Amino acid sequence: QVQLVESGGGLVQAGGSLRLSCAASGGSFSMYGIGWFRQAPGKAREFVIAISWSGVSTFYADSVKGRFTISRDNAKNTVYLQMNSLKPEDTAVYYCAAARYLIGSNRYSDYGSYHYWGQGTQVTVSS
Repeated sequence: QVQLVESGGGLVQAGGSLRLSCAASGGSFSMYGIGWFRQAPGKAREFVIAISWSGVSTFYADSVKGRFTISRDNAKNTVYLQMNSLKPEDTAVYYCAAARYLIGSNRYSDYGSYHYWGQGTQVTVSS
């Protein structure tokens, strides 16, 4: 069983940056792929970005390529989401999720692939 806790959300102006953290406990963190998803009011949850268990492979939604990056520190059981050049349309609750045995971008980008979820952190980008 893995517990995930997101932090780092907040209010930022368009063009600004935020770094979200996803801290894990209760499992072999280094064996899990980690994804970030977001959900805006009235919209479906959507894939943002993901990183493989080793950190070698990363996967991005087209909407965040060139602006968001993901990294992990397995020694600290933490994944980081660096968000730059933020836009008002990035406003959402951001969730991190964990799963094992994911292979390929289709699996990493499918929220149904993930077994464990955090409670979410709000990101609001003002125009």
